Amino acid sequence: MDARALRVLITGASSGIGEAVVKRCRRDGARLVLTGQRGSPPITLGDDELYISGDLSDESFVSDLVDRAIAELGGLDAVLLVHGLQQEGPLTEMPLDDARALLDANVLSVFSVIKHSAAHMSDGGAIVCVASRLGIAGIADQVMYSAAKGGLIMLAKGAAIELAPRNIRVNVAAPGLTVTPVIESWMQKHPDPEQYRAEQAATIPLGRLADPAEVAEAIYFLGSPASSYITGAVLPIDGGYTAA
Repeated sequence: MDARALRVLITGASSGIGEAVVKRCRRDGARLVLTGQRGSPPITLGDDELYISGDLSDESFVSDLVDRAIAELGGLDAVLLVHGLQQEGPLTEMPLDDARALLDANVLSVFSVIKHSAAHMSDGGAIVCVASRLGIAGIADQVMYSAAKGGLIMLAKGAAIELAPRNIRVNVAAPGLTVTPVIESWMQKHPDPEQYRAEQAATIPLGRLADPAEVAEAIYFLGSPASSYITGAVLPIDGGYTAA
């Protein structure tokens, strides 16, 4: 399969890591259908690219999204699932609705996209789920987020086994703290954002947060033919956090 002809559906494509993944795919000439929750398409949308806004927790939207992507691209070679939701708070204080929202956004919506896209993907295609370092290691105040991302990892592992007979590979990228608008906003909520940033960086063996482009490179690798003998894997992109 020629990487330059990859037909790719990318979720969570309008900002942060998803936006960086879009840029990385463009470098190799991939044909793209993008989705996100923002109503208007990104200003960087290419003339030959399609952006479809919608809610991935709505299965009817997901079904229509996949149908439109296949119609636009003539098939799907890779599905890069970069969307998600993060909320923090003590376990004993988190409302059940917030816990459900985390599971819906990080597990069930991914299940829905895989369900509808895998049935129509080319044999030999790739699916990449973006989890988190916190799907591997738990910390206080992130209990349900960790549960959701850990569940996503197991969803991907099971799908990797089920889809292996069709040579469809399913892998997980597990980023650590990455300099995105969401993380920047989270930092700014603390009384001394720069001090808090330094404290967070100190928990990472490499001593810094990731750049979105670094994370995107790994996601692209897992979605490309370069990883043709990798499936069911979880790739931490966390500066050594989960190795410590």
